[in-house]
Amino acid sequence: QVQLEESGGGLVQAGGSLKLSCAASGRALSNYDMGWFRQAPGKEREFVARIRWTGGRTYYADSVEGRFTISRDNAKNTVYLQMNSLKPEDTGVYYCAAKSILSVSFDYWGQGTQVTVSS
Repeated sequence: QVQLEESGGGLVQAGGSLKLSCAASGRALSNYDMGWFRQAPGKEREFVARIRWTGGRTYYADSVEGRFTISRDNAKNTVYLQMNSLKPEDTGVYYCAAKSILSVSFDYWGQGTQVTVSS
């Protein structure tokens, strides 16, 4: 089992920045792809970013490409999401997720952290 805990959310003005962290416990993250997802009020949860368990290849949603950066520190068992040039439409609950190399989908999810971007 992997337990994930997000932190770093908050209220920020449009154009500002936030850095989210996702700390894992239970197992080392080095064998897991890690991802960030978000859910805005009244909308379905959507993919934001992903980083592979090996090689560090990253993937982003078109809406955040060039503004957000996902990174990982396997030694600290932590994944980060640096969010720059934030927009009001980035508002939502941000979730961290982990996918083992044997799975086809993300297996483990955190409780989420609220990000609110004011205009």
